[in-house]
Amino acid sequence: MSFAIVCSDLSFAWEDGTVVLDGLDAAFGTGRTGLIGVNGSGKSTLLKIIAGELRPASGTVTVEGEVGYLPQNLVLDDAATVSDLLGISTTRAALHAIERGEATEENFAAVGDGWDVEERARAELDRLGLGGVDLDRTVPTLSGGEAVMVGLAAQFLARPDVLLLDEPTNNLDLDARHRLYEAVETWTGVLLVVSHDRELLDRVDEIADLRDGAIRSFGGNLSAYEELLAVEKEAAERAVRAAGSDLRRQKRELEDAHVKLARRRRYGNKMYENKREPKIVMGARKRQAQESAGKHRIMHEERLADARKRLAEAEEAVRTDDEIRIELPATRVPAGRTVVTVTGLSAPEPEPGTLTELIVRGPERIALEGPNGSGKTTFLRTLIGEHVQDGVTVRIGVDGVRYLPQRLDALDEDLSVLDNVRAQAPAVPPAQIRAGLARFLFRGARAGQKAGTLSGGERFRAVLASLLLAEPAPKLLLLDEPTNNLDMASAAQLSQALAAYEGALIVVSHDVPFLRTLGLTRRLRMDRAAGLTEAEPM
Repeated sequence: MSFAIVCSDLSFAWEDGTVVLDGLDAAFGTGRTGLIGVNGSGKSTLLKIIAGELRPASGTVTVEGEVGYLPQNLVLDDAATVSDLLGISTTRAALHAIERGEATEENFAAVGDGWDVEERARAELDRLGLGGVDLDRTVPTLSGGEAVMVGLAAQFLARPDVLLLDEPTNNLDLDARHRLYEAVETWTGVLLVVSHDRELLDRVDEIADLRDGAIRSFGGNLSAYEELLAVEKEAAERAVRAAGSDLRRQKRELEDAHVKLARRRRYGNKMYENKREPKIVMGARKRQAQESAGKHRIMHEERLADARKRLAEAEEAVRTDDEIRIELPATRVPAGRTVVTVTGLSAPEPEPGTLTELIVRGPERIALEGPNGSGKTTFLRTLIGEHVQDGVTVRIGVDGVRYLPQRLDALDEDLSVLDNVRAQAPAVPPAQIRAGLARFLFRGARAGQKAGTLSGGERFRAVLASLLLAEPAPKLLLLDEPTNNLDMASAAQLSQALAAYEGALIVVSHDVPFLRTLGLTRRLRMDRAAGLTEAEPM
């Protein structure tokens, strides 16, 4: 098989000495490949090295053809236009100059083969749901999701031989995600995409799993890969049970051997004391017994060591991500209790069913959906009093309202994980907080680790712990795109934690697989024109 991207013995470390990649070998062929792995495993760094944005400390990267790269965080110039993002401003300027009669050699050279560049650009924008976006529109007027889609349109317009996408569905609403899925499915070149979006990863031809500094490739989509992992894990767990049983048997045999040898020694000593045989014979027998005992002991100890080694190897083969197992009875809200009432809701163009009042009762679980820029985040901030909307009144009926914004910046970087949680629950004994943190996988010394040194997944768990272990216990939890930038293990841990939560929940998310894990009771849709409406069950 020929490979479009070949990475040989790649090593990379940040300026502070943090090693990201160490001797990595990887190869990616034609078709669509999904690159997965936990936060901090080096996926984005690898894409930047392939794209030429970073230089490795050692090793080589060979890429066949032109490379296009859409980073996770677009750095945009406020003075730039959509045309600039698409990379066609120079061509357009030359075209317009020729249309005005400035038929210079420089203008014709600038146009080249791009006489239809504006038509092709508008076609790409239209395909991605941006048909109404003017080419001269400035960047500050675009939402985050629109900017990502324009960046994607630029790549599709350029048609590079190799396309690299880093978390392209972050910040995209559901409609935009589906348009991106369709565009990815029609891509005929080489595509390498870093993503935690399960629906996107089920549309690729190959999965490349970056774990523990090495890449494992699998021909198939994410669902097929996870089925393989489940089979392997079951086989590995059987091997662990068999190895554990063998280890226990070897321990028993060693203990039995020690007992038999002790009996033989006592018998030999007794015979020697009674002098029933000649001294030279008894001495020879004693030496023979000692040699035999030594060999017997060594044999059993070697068997025990082998059994321990097999158990360790079997346990190492079991691929598992730690799970959060907690109970949160203090968050319980009775079924009939009013948690929050919002009145005075209005809309510029109300439709039948548009809500003027929202009442949340008991442990309801509500998904708040809608396109980018429809006001979902603003609505959550209104509920906690950070934003005031004219005519809108919010009445909270419970203690403990907690809000998780899109950016995980709720921790004091200079405090430990323990102290960050204590700040939210000052009356709770430290031992009790430590016990709670252990269930969030911060055991022992890890609870004393400074927040500023945490990895992405650890930071998320620390923020989650500070929310759910707070006093008073949260009875209303507001989450804004909580799975953005989370690896799949962390997203699973979030679902585990929320399964134990017994209060009311309002979550803004476009992550359909995640929403399906929450046991939603209602879905609301936010639209800038039509306002807030009830949506159909998922």
